[in-house]
Amino acid sequence: MTESPEQGFAPAGEPEVAELTRLVREFSVERDWEQFHDPKSLILAMVGEVGELAELFQWVPAHEAVTRFSMEGRQARAGEEIADVLIYLIRLADVLGLDLAAVTRAKLADSSRRFAVDEVHGRAPEKE
Repeated sequence: MTESPEQGFAPAGEPEVAELTRLVREFSVERDWEQFHDPKSLILAMVGEVGELAELFQWVPAHEAVTRFSMEGRQARAGEEIADVLIYLIRLADVLGLDLAAVTRAKLADSSRRFAVDEVHGRAPEKE
């Protein structure tokens, strides 16, 4: 096992996304929760967590959000909700048999092709 502040404990050579997938799967298996982890239920749970995250920012002016949520207590609270969203997303990908790192890399490659830097630099892309 190796330890670093960024990764925590991980078997040597285990990619971080794979480690998180394994940890989330083990958490579910140990509690016999796989029976509740069908795709629809995981998506609905994730949407609920996104709602909780959105609630934190609901009445915060956009230009103040980064400053307000860099404060220790608020940053920790946002981190909790972001972690909840990520946990459900990781579990959903696992249940669907998706390699989250691979599909993310593929999506970024496609987005890089669709949104060339010289065409969209400094402006929001238009809907295709």
